[in-house]
This record gives sequence, C-alpha cells and structure tokens, in this order.
Amino acid sequence: MKASARWAIAICTVGAALVACSDLTTDGANTVALSEAFETVPAGFSANSNSFDPIADEGLPFFPGMMGGQASFDRGSNSGPGTAGSGRRDGEDAEHEDDDHHDGFGKRVRGLLMGGGLGPHFIGAIAFGRGIGDGPFHIFDLPSSCAFDATSGRVNCPDRVNDRGFTVKKSFAFKDAAGAAQPKFDSATTDLINAKIDVSGTKIRHDDDDDEHEDAEDDDADDAVKATVHHASDFTVEGLSPGKTERKVNGTAEAHEEINGRRHGTNFTAVRDADDKVTDVIIPITDDRPTIPSSGSVLRHMKVTITPEGGAAKTKERTEEITFDGTNVISVKITQDGVTKNCTITLPRKKLVCE
Repeated sequence: MKASARWAIAICTVGAALVACSDLTTDGANTVALSEAFETVPAGFSANSNSFDPIADEGLPFFPGMMGGQASFDRGSNSGPGTAGSGRRDGEDAEHEDDDHHDGFGKRVRGLLMGGGLGPHFIGAIAFGRGIGDGPFHIFDLPSSCAFDATSGRVNCPDRVNDRGFTVKKSFAFKDAAGAAQPKFDSATTDLINAKIDVSGTKIRHDDDDDEHEDAEDDDADDAVKATVHHASDFTVEGLSPGKTERKVNGTAEAHEEINGRRHGTNFTAVRDADDKVTDVIIPITDDRPTIPSSGSVLRHMKVTITPEGGAAKTKERTEEITFDGTNVISVKITQDGVTKNCTITLPRKKLVCE
C-alpha cells in the first residue's frame, strides 16, 4: 500500500489541523471544564474516519496525571475533593471544586471541546478549488494493491501496519450519481464513497516520552503504560461528482483503549472509550473558499475509567451534541458527569462560550 494513500475524512493537512486545533479557549467564567483525560483521543483513532481533529491523536496511550496510591482515590474527610489537600488552587470557582489532581485525571482545563475540537472539515477550514484540494472529504488515493469484488461491490485493501505500528484494515465502496458500483475512485464520475476502517494493535509508553524506548518491553519500569486498542469506523460521503452543489456526510466511529501501567508507585488499569456519530451534515459547495456546514449534527461521547490496584474505580464521561444551522455560530450541548450546559462556538474565532 502506498504511504501516500489517504482519505480526507480520516486525515487532514498539518496546516489545516493547526487551524482547527484546541484554541477553543476563553477567559470567561461561563465555560465547562475539560479533564486532561479528554484532551486527546485513544491512540491510533485518527487512522479512522471521525469528527475529531487528527492533531489530538498522539499515537500513544493515555498517560494518567498525578497518582498517589490508594490514599488519593479514597481519602478521608480532611483531603477529599474540593477540600484542603485536594490540590485546588486559591481562587478557583465552585465549578472546579471537584478537581482531584491525584486521581489520574489531572487538572482540568477551561473551555475546550474533546479531542482537540472538531476536525477542519466540520468548521469550514478546507477550501474548495485548486491549491488546497477539492474541498472537504474529497482527497483520495486508492493503493494499487486493493482489489475490487464485483459480488459485494466493494474494494478491499490488504492489511497494513501504519507508521505508528497499528494494523489498519480498509475497504471502500465507490458509486456514481446513478448508484452504480465502481471498481475505483474516478474524480469525474464518482459521487459517493463509503469507507470502513478497522484499527488494532498495542503500544507502550514511558513517562519520559523517549521514542527510543517507546516500544521496548520493560515491565519493571516505573511510570509506564501498555495499551491495547481496537477502533472501527463506517463513513459515507455523497455529492462528490462535478456539478453537485453540496456534500452530505454520515457515519459512525468507535474507539476502545485498554491500559495497564504504573504511575507514581501505583499500579493501575484504565479504559478509554470514544463514540462518534455524524448525521446528515450538509456542506454547500462554493468555489475557491471554505464553507461551514449548513445543517446536520455530530454526537460525540467519551468515557474514561481509572482503577488503582486495590482501590475503587473512578469514571468520568462527557457527551457533546453539535448542531449546524448554516450560520457561523455552532450550537454545542455538553453533558459532563451528569451536568449539562448549552454552549456555542463562533467561527472563525472558534471560541467556546457556555450559558
């Protein structure tokens, strides 16, 4: 498989990713707090099709924040969340009183969306026309090693190991405007692409982020984690053929990361799951400039559980319901650990503000 093979749903250019990455910050107090466990996505998830910004995939397992043994997970009345000894800084407001800087979830950050925010295709950061490609969800290069199956109407590609060491399985369906199956992508006639991608593998990470030891088997090392991942996605883009005035995107993706490790003298396990559903996102086609989706929605959910050896599990979860209405103000309903806030992102500043 060619190293250059890519589909724009899963991968964007570095420049575009930087435009869309986590600058969704605000100085105001009317924001929700984001745990560090949700700042990135499960390792290898960017190889799939999903709405998360690819820049949030470090290619490495989640490494919990400060952990101090069982005392940090089940502390007495003099050191519980929001009390003296919890690590809460002077002057932090009530929204942050449940911060526990020694539970593995780390200090919270104000005003962010999960996983680096929305990918550039969903916020009008990819232009139509020459120079940047052919607009959102259009870049495609089918490897010559893939084969068309006339019975299923799909193009199946051989498994490959990507540059981060994960095994990637892909299959595609191409159709023209009349719905007829095609053996390959044709820029002149292909109107619909469906991509099914499966990613799996293991990864070891040390606290010092030393790439030389990143994949070393070192079970006795302190502050190290080993993760097993399995991700899958099924995305469809319509409206790719010349003459179409809009593109429609639908798809689902899920990620699962199981982690075993040691942190600050404490052995632990962790599980991080992410789910993503894109429903009827419509992107109007306008030559020579990017466009914001005019309708549709994205539903994203992440759940992280950290369990210290001999201690009780602690779980945090968050859901983001994102709705497009054709304006530069994107509605975001955020529910985190049972608390819901209605928020907006105003483009191009990408600033998250909540009620």
